[in-house]
Amino acid sequence: MENNNGYIIFSGNANPLLAQAVSEYLGQPLGNAKVKRFSDGEVQIEIDDNVRAKDVFVVQPTSYPVNDNLVELLLLVDAFKRSSARRITAVIPYFGYARQDKKVAPRVPISAKLVANLLTTAGANRIITMDLHAGQIQGFFDIPVDNLFAAPVLIDYMLRTFGGELVIVSPDAGGVERARAFAKRLNAGLAIVDKRRSSPNQAKAMAVIGDVREKKVVILDDMVDTAGTLTEAANSIMSCGAREVHACCTHAVLSGPAIDRIEQSSITSLVVTDTISMTEAKRHCEKIVTLSIARLFGEAIIRSHTGDSVTSLFV
Repeated sequence: MENNNGYIIFSGNANPLLAQAVSEYLGQPLGNAKVKRFSDGEVQIEIDDNVRAKDVFVVQPTSYPVNDNLVELLLLVDAFKRSSARRITAVIPYFGYARQDKKVAPRVPISAKLVANLLTTAGANRIITMDLHAGQIQGFFDIPVDNLFAAPVLIDYMLRTFGGELVIVSPDAGGVERARAFAKRLNAGLAIVDKRRSSPNQAKAMAVIGDVREKKVVILDDMVDTAGTLTEAANSIMSCGAREVHACCTHAVLSGPAIDRIEQSSITSLVVTDTISMTEAKRHCEKIVTLSIARLFGEAIIRSHTGDSVTSLFV
């Protein structure tokens, strides 16, 4: 493939549709790379394009299957380094292991830090990601990290779709800052759900702090995994007299019983982005609305390549 722009975009197997959408936005064809498996499951990588002295961007969220996709990304980065790429940027729309960013009990790893070390050791020169579960993960890297925000896409959808008196709800205390920022941009009210978590992926919503009676409510979070927190929060909000409940999140992990829980819940719609590839079950859930963040990643890639400001995308 002949490339005269000085940069090439590649994709692993984790989310090829998003990578294709980014390449179409930039008018730049995807690079040719074979990402296959040996019969025992080992990942085999072969780069078919010349990347010598080029600026390489590899799009690969580390979503399910997390470890397979992470190893693909590490081997792609290593292949580009050994092929004399000028700079290698790992574009990770969803950063797996981000929830393990600190020691929450004795004798547990800080997995997010280990993943950061692995990416740096493999040869990544820069990271572009979106809505990290914990912002401090940027400090785990000794290379530049651009943490993008899905807020412009989500807020635009909310302004076009949700009318009337709107209340933005944080499903826990940790998401209050994010919810407050959205509420300010939308001129909406703010509420918080007091949550008690008994074990990982299991939560029990206890009380709603704020006025949601007769209001249209949007629960805002960075990700939805098993949807336990989300559906419990929705039940608590409806029991407080809300007119209807919607939910918005950046990363639609939606593992285990998530789809069934959402379909059986009082949630009217769940608005997500395409940072994670949508399975058949997700695509056939009528409550799920998927928004594309290809433009944001496309702009971040071209600005990273030219040296322009990425921050100005969110001002």
